[in-house]
Amino acid sequence: MIEENPLLSLFPEAEIPLPGVVSRLIQAGERQLIFMEFEQEAIVPPHSHNAQWGVVLDGEIELTIEGKTKLLKKGDSYYIEKDQVHSAKISAGYKDLTFFDQIDRYKIKE
Repeated sequence: MIEENPLLSLFPEAEIPLPGVVSRLIQAGERQLIFMEFEQEAIVPPHSHNAQWGVVLDGEIELTIEGKTKLLKKGDSYYIEKDQVHSAKISAGYKDLTFFDQIDRYKIKE
């Protein structure tokens, strides 16, 4: 859990409009790293943005990219190219680290 990790707790929470998500935003120059931990199942509707790469730290995610769905588990990684339409069904207990090729994908939660 984020609360148990003193290093992650140094970073601000990201404003992510999904229920039950706890996050930390790490600004890295022109890009962002986001640590996300889901306390409950969440559905991410279809959308697109700049490129994204992530690695699953725990739990499962059904990730659909351009109509093709894959089940990803701990240790799996994924890459979504810029402007590819994608959506997801995220399980409770899911954790990941995601790299966004975008300076302003998420804002700091107020």
